[in-house]
Amino acid sequence: MRDDTNDVTRRQFIKTSATVAAGSLAVGALTAQRGAHAAGSDAVRIGLIGCGGRGTGAAFNALEASPRVRVVALADVFPDRLEACRTRLRESGDRAVVADDRCHTGFDAYRELLADDLDVVILATPPHFRPAHLAAAVDAGRHVFMEKPAAVDPTGIRLVLAAAAEAERRNLSIVAGTQRRHELSYRSAIKRIHRGLVGRVMSARCYWNMGGLWMHPRQPGWSDMEWQLRNWLYFTWLSGDHIVEQHVHNLDVINWVIGTHPIRALGLGGRQVRTDPAYGHIFDHFAIEYEYPNGMFLTSMCRQIDGCSGRVEEVVRGTHGTATLRSGHAVIEREDGWRFKGDNPNPYVQEHRDLIRSIDNGAGRNEARQVAESTLTAIMGRMSAYTGQPVSWEQAMNSSLDLSPDAYEFGNLPTPSVAIPGRTPLI
Repeated sequence: MRDDTNDVTRRQFIKTSATVAAGSLAVGALTAQRGAHAAGSDAVRIGLIGCGGRGTGAAFNALEASPRVRVVALADVFPDRLEACRTRLRESGDRAVVADDRCHTGFDAYRELLADDLDVVILATPPHFRPAHLAAAVDAGRHVFMEKPAAVDPTGIRLVLAAAAEAERRNLSIVAGTQRRHELSYRSAIKRIHRGLVGRVMSARCYWNMGGLWMHPRQPGWSDMEWQLRNWLYFTWLSGDHIVEQHVHNLDVINWVIGTHPIRALGLGGRQVRTDPAYGHIFDHFAIEYEYPNGMFLTSMCRQIDGCSGRVEEVVRGTHGTATLRSGHAVIEREDGWRFKGDNPNPYVQEHRDLIRSIDNGAGRNEARQVAESTLTAIMGRMSAYTGQPVSWEQAMNSSLDLSPDAYEFGNLPTPSVAIPGRTPLI
């Protein structure tokens, strides 16, 4: 890795991307040209920023979505992750053979990739980097597939919302990795809920309770920054904690059902089992009560502890029935109930089909605001659980909380203390 990529401060990191809020006429004109070219060209040229497991998987999903897709550029902070991804993608044949000069590494690799000739950018780095990468992609006039969550703190959410508005102005498509929004079983059920099949929604519950996930033991020679980046799940500044990184899926479904975001949250959580410093400083369980504007309450649970009962689903109770939803399963219980039947296309592929269709049609599809609001829903729950205080939507949206490190460089970066409710301040 080049030495000049290791001293990027946060101010330098977001300097070019922050201009997206104000817009640029020159880039706007370039966007119009690129949009027309993408719609009229046979190939859909994709660049991938973030070459880990999810990024590599997203690239394969895009390749499966259309025979027109070509993966032509890669970017990652780590050369070894990029090469592993590059090797795997060759399994797709000549549609995913990436030339050496289209492989970019280091903290500024995303900027180099955005200078390549691309139609779509896949954003799949640890979530901390999503706001700056999205803003830079929109500023460069690219259509975007962005993995969830949208950010890890309110500062990032505000940048995503600004980028969403600018993308809409430029008619750029942004599709988010909240794949339930693209899954036929979910879409069929929620269409019926919105039509009143369960009656007026009275309450809801959602869960992502499961065992533990991967952890990479620290290796000799890894700096604090490298160790944290390679174990990004376990550091709130990188992942947002698992309520934000994972449980956002379930919270997004409830926001979708209700048609808006909650107005306040009161939560609890802790770090009871996963206490080894190898697991950073995040919690291993959360339980949050969310209140919505219509007076409905949501009970939300998420847990990552081995040996415990698992449950990943959403339950919506109305005056006329109850809907239970999970991937591939949708049931509405009432006297004349309904159950989803038939084929359920892979939603991880369908979301890329939907993105490509929106580009071909010239009708921008913009999911950035909805995923930003669902992400902030998760963030306000985390803020409440970390502090032991109720948090309103306005408090969360206007919070000055910014989890960014002082500099993006491979050096010392102490692990923050584990949050202690009642002691950790609400910012």
